[in-house]
Formats: sequence, C-alpha cells, structure tokens
Amino acid sequence: MFAAQAGAKHVYAVDCSSIIEQAKTIVKCNGFADRITLIRGKIEEIELPVPEVDIIVSEWFGYFLLYESMLETVVYARDKWLVKNNGVILPDKAVMYIAGIEDGNVKRERFDFWDDVYGFDMSVIKDIAIREPVVDVVEAKAIVTDSKPILHLDILTCKKEDLEFTSKFKLQAQRNDFIHGLVAYFECAFTQVHKPIGFSTAPFARYTHWKQTILYLEDTLTICAGETVTGEITCKPNKRNRRDLDIALMLKFKGRHSLADGSTVHYRLR
Repeated sequence: MFAAQAGAKHVYAVDCSSIIEQAKTIVKCNGFADRITLIRGKIEEIELPVPEVDIIVSEWFGYFLLYESMLETVVYARDKWLVKNNGVILPDKAVMYIAGIEDGNVKRERFDFWDDVYGFDMSVIKDIAIREPVVDVVEAKAIVTDSKPILHLDILTCKKEDLEFTSKFKLQAQRNDFIHGLVAYFECAFTQVHKPIGFSTAPFARYTHWKQTILYLEDTLTICAGETVTGEITCKPNKRNRRDLDIALMLKFKGRHSLADGSTVHYRLR
C-alpha cells in the first residue's frame, strides 16, 4: 500500500502465508484493490502476470544478516523479473561487522554454571550450548575492540554463491579488558533513491528486533589497549537445513597476559 500510495502503477505482493487473505481485505478496504495484486506462494514457484517489474522491495534480513537464507529468494526474483539496466532494489546494500566484547556476567549465567549444578558436573551441556550463537542486546559499553567489516553485499549484483563467505579480520583493543566473545551486527542502505538512507543494528544504534548476534569463546582472552586479535570467520547454510547457518571461527592472539592458538570453533545458528 505504501508503494501504491507513492505512485507505483501496479504492485504485485507475494507471500506464502495465509495472512495474505487478510491482506487482500485490507487492500480492498483502503481502496487499492485495482492497483495491488496479492499472490500466495513461494517466489520460486509462482508466476507473475507481467514479464518484468521496475522495482523489487523486500525485507529479507535475518539474525546475523543471513539467517533463514531469504536473500536467495530476492536474488531469484531479481534475475527472473527485474528490468535490466535500470531496475531498482530496495534496500540494495548491506554490510556485516564484527567486534570483541566484554560480557562476563552473561557468559557466567548462560554457560559457566553448568560446571557445577548443585554439586553435579554438567559441563557436557556447556560444551553444546556455547556453540549456539546468542541473539541478544549488547550494550555499547561492552565493545572492547574496533569493529571490522566481514561481508559486503550489493543486492543488485550479488550471486547465490556470495552468501557463503570466508573473511579475515584484525581487531584492535581500545582499552585493557577481557574478550568473552565476538559480536556481529549489520547495516543496510537504500542508495537508489533521491536521498539515500539506511539503518544499523549496531550496539550503539537504536534498538531493532534483530538485536546483535554473539559468538561466545570457550576461553576468555585478557587483552591490553593496542593489542590485536586476528581471525577468520566462515559462514554457509547448513546442508540439512538451509535456513540454519554453520559458522566457523578461528582466532589467533599473543598478548601480554593470554594466548589464542588458532583453533577453529564451529557454531550453528538455528
């Protein structure tokens, strides 16, 4: 309805949920029935009554930007229907960042208590739990290092294969502190408009329901201002369920008070 209100000649809205039946009623009640066609189904399985469209609008973001792999659907729609040369996608740019955080209280509450549960050793649960990324709000004051980009996406040109990535990074400590985990967040932008705009899911930006994604470390790093942690992160859809993400993280650190030997830790976001 916003698109039609903004001047779109005709809008084709696609959703595979039954909520589209209520949407049809809402569209009619607001006087847009002649300008909005609602189609129930998956993008990969439906057909539009037109050969091409000028603009694609989609909110495909997931936790850790790529969770649920919905961007694949946007790429499919772009390649099949978006008019060549001057087609518009909203939004059209996305960048994901990573930084080190101090989060000792939460790490103890979520994981370390399994070491002694009323006198019993349940650390086997801790080993499993720490490999599941945590989606939660991180306070800006918890950020210990600078932030570095690990993924750049141009939705106009990216390919399905680009959604699997490996990125190297180097993080520099801004103060003497501990690193209990790494936090990932993303920014997106609408650059194909008269006045480019965007938003961020960073800890120091306004709250969004995507929050931030935290990869907790098995061993805490003690780091001093100016010291650097180098690492490599790999992300790809899980083979059995492409909506889940398999994330591998490797860190190397040789500081004044602690070390990270370059071992790889595997996480699964589900």
